[in-house]
Amino acid sequence: MAKRTVEHKTAIRNSVGRIAIFGLFVLVQIAAFIVLVVLLGNKFPPLDILMRAIAIIIALGINSRDHNGVFKLIWVIVILVLPIPGLLFYVLNNYSSSKHKIKKRLDKVDLMVFSHLNHNDVIFAEFKQEDPARASNARYLRSFNFPIYEGTSIKYFPVAYDSYKAQIEDIKKAKKFVYLEYHAIENKDAFEPLHEALKERAAAGVDCRVLYDDVGSFLFINRNFVKLLESEGINCNAFNPAYPFLSLFMNNRDHRKITVIDGKVGYTGGYNIADEYFNMVNPYGHWKDNGIRLEGPAVQSLTAMFVEMWNFADIKRKDDDLMTFEPMVIEPVAGSSGYCVPYCDSPLDLEPIGENVYLNMINNAQEFCWFMSPYLVLSDELARALQIAAKRGVDVRIMTPGIPDKKLTYNVTRSYYNMLVTSGVRIYEYTPGFNHSKTCLCDDKCAVVGTINLDFRSLYHHFENAVYMYRADCIPDIKQDFIDTIAECRDVTEKYSKRPNIFVRFFKSILRLIAPLL
Repeated sequence: MAKRTVEHKTAIRNSVGRIAIFGLFVLVQIAAFIVLVVLLGNKFPPLDILMRAIAIIIALGINSRDHNGVFKLIWVIVILVLPIPGLLFYVLNNYSSSKHKIKKRLDKVDLMVFSHLNHNDVIFAEFKQEDPARASNARYLRSFNFPIYEGTSIKYFPVAYDSYKAQIEDIKKAKKFVYLEYHAIENKDAFEPLHEALKERAAAGVDCRVLYDDVGSFLFINRNFVKLLESEGINCNAFNPAYPFLSLFMNNRDHRKITVIDGKVGYTGGYNIADEYFNMVNPYGHWKDNGIRLEGPAVQSLTAMFVEMWNFADIKRKDDDLMTFEPMVIEPVAGSSGYCVPYCDSPLDLEPIGENVYLNMINNAQEFCWFMSPYLVLSDELARALQIAAKRGVDVRIMTPGIPDKKLTYNVTRSYYNMLVTSGVRIYEYTPGFNHSKTCLCDDKCAVVGTINLDFRSLYHHFENAVYMYRADCIPDIKQDFIDTIAECRDVTEKYSKRPNIFVRFFKSILRLIAPLL
């Protein structure tokens, strides 16, 4: 195991060169633009005055917009303190023609796909009658074309490797198609059994497709990976390829984890396809992750999500050459119970769907609301909801890692502990290592399992997916996993209950300011 850990760290070091060259090219472009504008400003003082006047006007305009307060604060500070680079990044982020075209492309793809999903008013009416408060969350998701389903069997895997093994066995039975979409894929030991299953199914005429995020897999694979899979009859595509040219869309990554087999069986959860997720290497101690298996009508929403992102990734392909999506008639699974809503979230609109689902769950919690998240970088809205829930008597618990994968983000995570625990929230750190699960459970009734962390990157910057469940068969298993995981955690609630000194508070303030960028 120690040898494999060393190999993993060596692979990371070998990729530093690629990252360094990429970053250098981008920095050179930014620096060249800033130097050019500064020189012009020094040579033509009225230009400098004009830039500062524009900065003040835009800062006032930002403050009047209906956006998240933290983001408004950052933009206002950056633009007023550093007018030239601040205005550059603001324009690129909000008004660039390339980003407008990208959003227009996604809107067109979404219309081609999600408009074909079937909504059942009878199912929603039954759900609403049974539990109006929890059905309101399903109604919210329904307004974004994410249908409510019943008759879908959902199995919860508290150990990611168990989910992965079941996933491979289901792939081996595929008759029509296998679709995989992952933030990170590593062409190492963990991928090999999946690779063999895909090769065998592709040779048998099954439509096999693999979509990965180019930056998420930056340390693991290169473009030769695409050529390898294509040579084996497996269609492969990289989402949002990283080019050394200045573009803020590079910050919007595909963080989803989806597998769909024949439109009837689907998988999602926290794990990627890489050795560390299955504890084949342990750079951050024991890796805790989870997954769920869906079988039944709800899988068609996962299929739609994959088709959406596959078509969106093929941004240069013509409309008449894109994948088509047609909902299948899938029989309900006998004996399954409850309701579920698979859903996804995009950073290209102004609707933080992932955050709002969590907010609705917290606000409707009566007895308890428990979270597992590898990162805790909260918006004011989420922090306040958690505090209010705890103050009104809800048992609010949050489980974070005991060993960090990113030390800066870990410090930001811990900066939120005091404000939460003084309101009654309990914080647990996973002692064996890194807890990567993204799970929420409320009142033994509803749960969310998926890819959405409690941080700004997941809630505002990434493409994400999850499943909202109500009284599904797997709810007791999810609760048991929480109980078992808490037993392996250290309760740090008391440790962070005291108000930190002024120097720590100042450091926390700086961390909070940069938190939305992490």
